Amino acid sequence: MVRRMRALCLGVCSLALLGCATANRSTRPAEFAPLPARTGPLAELEKRLEPTLLADRSAFKLLERSDEALTWRLALIDSATTSIDLMTFLWWGDETGDLMLSHVLAAADRGVKVRLIVDDMSTLDESRDMQLRDVPNAALDAHPNIELRIFNPFNNRGTAGRAVEFLGDFTRLNQRMHNKALIADNHVAIMGGRNVGNEYMGLSEAFNFRDLDVITVGHASRQVSGVFDRYWNSEWVRPQTEIQKGSEETLKLERVDLQKQLDEAKILERFPRAPRDWQNEFVALEQQLHPGTSQIFTDTPDGTMVTHRLPELVRQLWGSATREVLVTNAYIIPDELTFERTRKELKPGVRFVMLTNSLGSTDAAGVHVHYGAWRPKMIANGVELYEFKHDAEVRTRVVDTVPVVSKFVGLHAKAMVIDRRRVLIGSMNLDPRSWVHNSEMGILIDCPELGENLAQVIESDLKAENSWQVTLDEKGAVQWVAGKEVRHEAPVRDESQRGDEFIPRLLPADLY
Repeated sequence: MVRRMRALCLGVCSLALLGCATANRSTRPAEFAPLPARTGPLAELEKRLEPTLLADRSAFKLLERSDEALTWRLALIDSATTSIDLMTFLWWGDETGDLMLSHVLAAADRGVKVRLIVDDMSTLDESRDMQLRDVPNAALDAHPNIELRIFNPFNNRGTAGRAVEFLGDFTRLNQRMHNKALIADNHVAIMGGRNVGNEYMGLSEAFNFRDLDVITVGHASRQVSGVFDRYWNSEWVRPQTEIQKGSEETLKLERVDLQKQLDEAKILERFPRAPRDWQNEFVALEQQLHPGTSQIFTDTPDGTMVTHRLPELVRQLWGSATREVLVTNAYIIPDELTFERTRKELKPGVRFVMLTNSLGSTDAAGVHVHYGAWRPKMIANGVELYEFKHDAEVRTRVVDTVPVVSKFVGLHAKAMVIDRRRVLIGSMNLDPRSWVHNSEMGILIDCPELGENLAQVIESDLKAENSWQVTLDEKGAVQWVAGKEVRHEAPVRDESQRGDEFIPRLLPADLY
């Protein structure tokens, strides 16, 4: 929560100074992912699945639990034999970030070629004591088998310098890469809503996110890889070496510091600190995968702007439903175009459900206050609206990772299922920041088994122990209902939260 707002607050004071400068770009020869590895655990996994993966079919598994989300990321990194491609909006220098970094380094040490793309919002050059160490960093890029590129970098590397630069170059610097994906050996990929950080893997004692990813095997992984290549070769990314160069000495110091931090990381007790063999887990995974077909959709960083393609996909999906639309999304601020089009195109009798954060569970008061203005209109037009509880029962069962017990839980998932068959999962929120400023990606999967799985997850989150149903009372006022409990004021985890919405109410919705 604090970290997300820290990253975004740089733009708060700059609304009147919309610049039009372009990023510093250099011409580089195009580079692409290697062909799928011929041998290794991941190649063998896809080969064993070949009878069910004819033509362009792939296999999928929903990653619901926080612990399994981190476990499978480590498994892919440890099992790669030729290549690892990883892109993320945020990579924090906490226990989760350190653990993944150590496994990536170990993969590179054994000869795996690693490409990393990180948005510049999490690469603040500050000390670890301030919890702002940039990870991955220049020291990591000094490894001969690792190349790091930064999306839309600031020219100034410190916090104060960035704030000043933001004021004069707002239009460019407000464009951020929100994509998240990990591809190993071009056989298996993970994509969805999770960044690299404790709160996304159930390891933050302050709060954790209820989130969703999907693991893919086969053709879909190459589709995800194609998105990575598009960004890797984009003019919007710059090699770390053009920004700051590392050295063998800085890499050596980084390894020492990394090991020291991991030795002290008590909350990582259930995860391997060193690479291990995951063959038994991959054999078990085969029985949990569902075959289906997929299409990958991504916003495209072209020229001086990002071309947004996912909003139209969402509108089309909602209009195509014949029975049901189930949506779980952390940040929802409708726009008039989407709202009116959905209202007109949604067929009579189609159930339309939306789950988002309550004021109590949100980490972004600015988003919540603008969403709140839409509640009555959404409900009056037939939306079944639910808001996630900050003390949801699912926290201890699915979200928190042992031994952590968080103080509260928030929703971070970005997924929907149409007619319990077509699943869209990815990085895109349903708000102006995602639809106008961020680059996003999503995978549309046609798979009845996966669709039913996601529908059951959402339906579980809608239960009274996890969410409030938001309705209108007999006077048309908004009320929050959970079982027999009814509230007429937005539920909060602390009364001070109500004051957090005062200033954001005065600012544009797309700032957040």
